[in-house]
Amino acid sequence: MSEYKFGTKAIHAGAHPDPSTGAIMTPIYQTSTYVQESPGVNKGYGYARGKNPTREALQENIAAIENGKHCVCFSSGVAATDAVLKLLKPGDEVITGDDLYGGTYRLFTKIYEKFGIRFHFIDLTNAENIHSVLNENTKLIWVETPTNPTMQIIDIVACAKISKATNLMLVVDNTFASPYLQNPLDLGADIVMHSATKYLGGHSDVVMGALITNSSELHEQLYFVLNSSGANPGPMDSFLVMRGIKTLHLRMERHCHNGRIIAEYLRNHPKIAKVYWPGFTDHPNHEIAKKQMRDFGGMISIVLKEGSIENTFKVASSFKVFSLAESLGGVESLINHPATMTHASIPKAERERVGVVDSLLRLSVGVEDVEDLIADLEQALN
Repeated sequence: MSEYKFGTKAIHAGAHPDPSTGAIMTPIYQTSTYVQESPGVNKGYGYARGKNPTREALQENIAAIENGKHCVCFSSGVAATDAVLKLLKPGDEVITGDDLYGGTYRLFTKIYEKFGIRFHFIDLTNAENIHSVLNENTKLIWVETPTNPTMQIIDIVACAKISKATNLMLVVDNTFASPYLQNPLDLGADIVMHSATKYLGGHSDVVMGALITNSSELHEQLYFVLNSSGANPGPMDSFLVMRGIKTLHLRMERHCHNGRIIAEYLRNHPKIAKVYWPGFTDHPNHEIAKKQMRDFGGMISIVLKEGSIENTFKVASSFKVFSLAESLGGVESLINHPATMTHASIPKAERERVGVVDSLLRLSVGVEDVEDLIADLEQALN
C-alpha cells in the first residue's frame, strides 16, 4: 500500500475481509495448531508459535506504516531487542547511546555481557563520536531517538552513513516517535524496533514488540529467532494492536498538540528547573529533529527546582488526572519517576551523568482536554 498516505495505510494495510463471512475486522485466530491434509501438506500454517493469521495481518500493517517490506512481532519490546542481539556472537561489540531505556540497558549489561558481547555507551548526539570506539569487532549501532528520558535527538542519517561505510547494522528504537512522526528505514536504518505496547497499541492494554526491515535476509534471520526462541505474541494481543493502529494518526496529532502546549506551560513554571522537549528551538539537535521528525511528540521530561527526593515523590503522588505509572503512549496521561521506576536498573552515577537525576519526572502526555491536564499539573506542582 505504498501509494497511500499514512492514515489510509494505518486503517487498511493487512486488513482483509474474512473470506468465509465477509467480516471487515481481522478474526482472532485463537488456535495453537492447524489441521493438515496429510503430513507436511497444510494451508501454510503448522503450529501457532511460527505463524498465526491475526499476527500476520498485524505484521503487514506495521511494515506498511514504517515504509518497510517485512515485520516480525514479539511478545514485548524487550523480546524484540533480544532477538536482534541473538544475531551477534561472542566477541562482537555494540555501540549505543548513554541515555537509554533502563530495560534495554539491563538486557545489554546483565544478560548479553555475560555471553561475551561488549557494549559502548557513548554520547550519540554527535554521530562522529562513533569513530572513537569503532573497531574490527563492532557489528551493531543501537540508537534511540528521541531518547528515554532526556529526549536526546540523534541524527539517523549521520549514523547510517557511518554504518554503511563500515558494514555495520543500524537499529533504531522508534518507540518514542512512532511511525507517524519518524520513519528510520527511510533515513538509512537496517531495522526499526518498537515497543508496540506504547503508541502503536495506544490504550495501555497490551504488551508487544516489533521489528521492521527492508532486508529479506534480516527478516528471515529474525523470524528464525522468533520461531526458535518462542517469544511470540498471542492472537488477541495482535488484534488489539492492529485495532489501536487504526487511530494512531488521530491520537498522535492530539499527543503532539497537547505536548506542545504543556511543554510551553512547564517551561515558564516557577517550580520547574528544566524541561526536556525536542520542539524547543534551543533543544540540542532541534534542527535535526525538524528534519527527521514530522512533529515533536507528547513525551516531556522535567526537573523540579526543589530537588529533594521527598519533594519529587510528593509531587509525583499528587496528580488526579495524570496517573503515576510505568509505560507511555496510551490515551491517558502518565507520569513516571525514572530513577526508581523505568531506569532503576541503571547505576545512579551513570544515570545522573546524563541528567537522569532524582528530581526528574517523565510525562507521557495523553489525549485528554489539555486545560484539565494543565490544571492537574498546576495543583500537583503547588
